[in-house]
Amino acid sequence: VFHGRILARRVVGQETRYEVEVTARYRQRFPLVSREYLWVPNTCGCPALSEGGEYLLMARRHVNHEHTLNRILLQDGGYARPWTPREARLVREAARHC
Repeated sequence: VFHGRILARRVVGQETRYEVEVTARYRQRFPLVSREYLWVPNTCGCPALSEGGEYLLMARRHVNHEHTLNRILLQDGGYARPWTPREARLVREAARHC
């Protein structure tokens, strides 16, 4: 779970790749650097992420069996909401209990 600002968007085949500036990390099961690529299937029911927009994102690390693909994936049904101080507070509180 992290707070990120969308820097760029590019459609690649059946997916959309977002370049994201990672602003804050709330729940971290894998390391994140200050800039990451976030991949979203074009069939995802997630809200459209706008360039320049700030979002609270819950994504997972996806590594294929051959270990040739290692990326951050926002799955269908994943959590992507516009960032607000209230959302950030709720996530921080939840992270303390999980």
